[in-house]
Amino acid sequence: MLHHVAIEVTPEQASRCRDFYRLLGFAPVEPPRSLGERTLWLERDGSQVHLLFAAEPVRPPEGHLAVVVEDYGRVLDALREAGHSPQARAEHWGSPRAFVRDPAGHRVEVMAFPPG
Repeated sequence: MLHHVAIEVTPEQASRCRDFYRLLGFAPVEPPRSLGERTLWLERDGSQVHLLFAAEPVRPPEGHLAVVVEDYGRVLDALREAGHSPQARAEHWGSPRAFVRDPAGHRVEVMAFPPG
């Protein structure tokens, strides 16, 4: 089981990123006290996204995290309404999927269901 992925954001981007990941079903959780001033943690069904505060975040151009959502159409509509631009991609295993950038520029794949 993959527990978490950690991505870098500026402190100023953290609240917008939190709101973005909420659209994907993630909710804020408390990090350990020792990390509280330099990170924001989000969780959904036991998987977490850790937003690490950095002055100059690194954003891989093609690297991404993938999230399976329960109501694909509703989530894409919510992303669009919030000003994001999900782009539909090929359905390699029959699942609708799209790529979108979070407010910090990280690439996120949104899927209706996982392969296999």
